[in-house]
Amino acid sequence: MKKLLKCTAALGALSLALGAGLAHAQVNTVGEDERTHLSGGLFDAGSASSNMELEHTVPPIDAFFDERALFAPARFMAEMMAAREAAERGEEATPPAFTPLAMANTDFAFQGDHVFMGNYHGFLVYNIAGDAPELVSAVVCPGGQGDVSVHGNLLFLSVEHNRARLDCGSESAEGTVNPDRFRGIRIFDISDLTAPRQIAAVQTCRGSHTHTLVPDPNDTNILYVYNSGTQPVRPGDELGICSDGQPGENPETSLYSIDIIRVPLDAPETAELISSPRIFADRDTGEIAGLWQGGQLGVASQRTSQTNHCHDITVYPELNLAAGACSGNGILLDISDPANPSRISEMFDPDMAYWHSATFNNEGNVVVFTDEWGGGTAARCRAEDPAHWGANLIATIENNTLRGQAFFKLPAIQGASENCVAHNGSLVPVPGRDIMVQSWYQGGVSVMDFTDPQNPFEIAYFDRGPVDPDNLVVAGYWSSYWYNGRIYASEIARGLDVLRLTTSEHLSEAELAAAEAVIEREVNPQTQTRIVWEDTPVVARAYLDQLARGEAVEARLMERASTEIARWADGRMNRGNLRRLSRDLASAAAGAEGRDGVRLTALGEMLGRVAG
Repeated sequence: MKKLLKCTAALGALSLALGAGLAHAQVNTVGEDERTHLSGGLFDAGSASSNMELEHTVPPIDAFFDERALFAPARFMAEMMAAREAAERGEEATPPAFTPLAMANTDFAFQGDHVFMGNYHGFLVYNIAGDAPELVSAVVCPGGQGDVSVHGNLLFLSVEHNRARLDCGSESAEGTVNPDRFRGIRIFDISDLTAPRQIAAVQTCRGSHTHTLVPDPNDTNILYVYNSGTQPVRPGDELGICSDGQPGENPETSLYSIDIIRVPLDAPETAELISSPRIFADRDTGEIAGLWQGGQLGVASQRTSQTNHCHDITVYPELNLAAGACSGNGILLDISDPANPSRISEMFDPDMAYWHSATFNNEGNVVVFTDEWGGGTAARCRAEDPAHWGANLIATIENNTLRGQAFFKLPAIQGASENCVAHNGSLVPVPGRDIMVQSWYQGGVSVMDFTDPQNPFEIAYFDRGPVDPDNLVVAGYWSSYWYNGRIYASEIARGLDVLRLTTSEHLSEAELAAAEAVIEREVNPQTQTRIVWEDTPVVARAYLDQLARGEAVEARLMERASTEIARWADGRMNRGNLRRLSRDLASAAAGAEGRDGVRLTALGEMLGRVAG
């Protein structure tokens, strides 16, 4: 795998570090497999899978689908150019019927038996208690990008487009300044899931591309929202707190910050923007634009983005940490005081075009950052595309410092008519391992094992062919998340898919059963919580399967453990034997290296707890 540059020194020393850091670069293997030449079609494309099965496909409903709204970049630009030329000739101009991605499915939130799927056109609620998802409600509220989160009886929706209106109306808010325009965070009361109603709308200067819910550790009545706006700054005549420009010209610029919204849960209608902290500032000088300023380093690197916003922030409140994917940098934040986050580490890599999203492992000592090279609307998994561009960057956290370890890219070549790049995903809760399910747009759904952060590898996938084999039509999976035993995947054009993992040489029956036994009541993927496994024979068996796979434990000890775990599962537990086994596993852990030592310790401690 390609070794990455860690950038914690001043940016002025960056060029010196690059020469040594990238001298012997390696990348994971990317080549053709059954996914490479799948037949195309909107609802009848060919598919391929490995160690994963498609259980259900829920097609889009009429109110959220119009074939004219499918976004084909080349066609859209041609139609825009033709309309412009017609207007210049004084003829009637006919621009495209829809803006790009006008009805695209986007992100998810989960609560109980319900899945909430965002859309540029609003959001949808599905009941998943039965065999197949059933639509509960569909809320038309245009404005993109439609990222959703839920907390109790509240739903939060990101809105960024100029067309969006305060009242959720479908008529576009026209003009440079419009008092009816809304860009920011909408809050809905979802106590009645059949009839969600908007109760607040918090305006922001750059709209809301994504957002993250952060609980107050000292007050259960307060919830914070970290808002990430990526759009141009609104004119001050429309929203008085806003002003544009670079810091050298305007020290009050609305660039180079995130937004923090405070929500009193007993009065959410009074939610308000309380600050826009300068989390990119230089620690020594206080200069607002303190991180990467964008551009290209050398002739072979990516053209990288300027760090003046975050695309995604993922928080891990139990560890008081947040990982920010912030356009030109990956950053680590201390959120022990969530109203005043502070940056404690940052990293840069010249092959990361646009730091897009972040996912912690369960221990919180590894972060997977994604690079959305091409913005998600371009083909970036072709044979000619570098295997370390548009990939995952895996970083460890050592003494609160980010250190790059490796890149991982979808290992299957995709065609020129398939938009493909690293996108959203979440952990699969297998004890003893770091596994992540992830979307790659029309590259499909892929499951990556990154237990060894320097050697990630794919263990499962599902993929469809392109919408149109001859022209790029933006589609594929926006988000793929694990929730209570299944993978839920939002297909931009085709609806909602439900998938399940199957056992394989990469995933044992016990490992899969242990993952499926983890039941959560509420999940917002950008607000990570610690996964906890119950002390059960199946979890013990999962650890044992991993130890057997690694062949690092003495055979007799493995046989004893297998025997005692089987007796426990059969209701014939021998507490004395389990206590002795627990001690012997702890002794073996002291001499084991790497993850096997952690597994031995976890198994030994579990057996000790069970034995009493």
